[in-house]
Amino acid sequence: MEQKVTLVVSHEYRRVKRMIDFILALIGIILLSPIFLVVALLIKLDSPKEKVIFVQTRTGLRNEPFPIFKFRSMRKSNQPGGARKHAYDWENGVPDDFVFKSVSGNDPEVSPIGAFVRKFSLDELPQLFNVLRGDMSLVGPRPEIPAITDLYSRTQQTRLLVKPGVTGWAQVNGRSNMNHGQKMAYDSYYVRKFSLKLDIQIIGMTVKQVLTGKDAV
Repeated sequence: MEQKVTLVVSHEYRRVKRMIDFILALIGIILLSPIFLVVALLIKLDSPKEKVIFVQTRTGLRNEPFPIFKFRSMRKSNQPGGARKHAYDWENGVPDDFVFKSVSGNDPEVSPIGAFVRKFSLDELPQLFNVLRGDMSLVGPRPEIPAITDLYSRTQQTRLLVKPGVTGWAQVNGRSNMNHGQKMAYDSYYVRKFSLKLDIQIIGMTVKQVLTGKDAV
């Protein structure tokens, strides 16, 4: 009986969460519009011929792909649009010790402006538009690339039962400093404890983390 009640509450919160996401994302875009403009201008001045917004396919709710928006932080790449190719061939899900190697601020393709916006997560700001569109939530597991999620085991697929988020429980507990097994453990906890209280806690921890630039990539 207790399990059924929990599922009903979670279902109700999904609808409330969508309304909260839309309102807060809209307010965030309006309040942060000066920062949007400054970051966009700096990126354009640094690389006049490149696009300001980087678009990449990620995996969303129930394994559905969607285009994620980010401020571009790289001057060039070995693939059009700034995306890099990834090829994996795991047979039994993603290994627990796997660590996704994102490009660091020391990479020659990352511009000085790009390194700065990554440190303080400013490159993630355009994802507020993903939240408005309904692709993402403010809080949830960070969306992975299809090359990884296509190889998820059945257990690992549980993290796809909620919308991906701009920030999440794994991010506020380590961000870039954890392997896949640790990240899955945090994301599974979030799915099980899905609630307004946990979302508020994560948002508060995110603000503190962003202001210090802790564990950024």
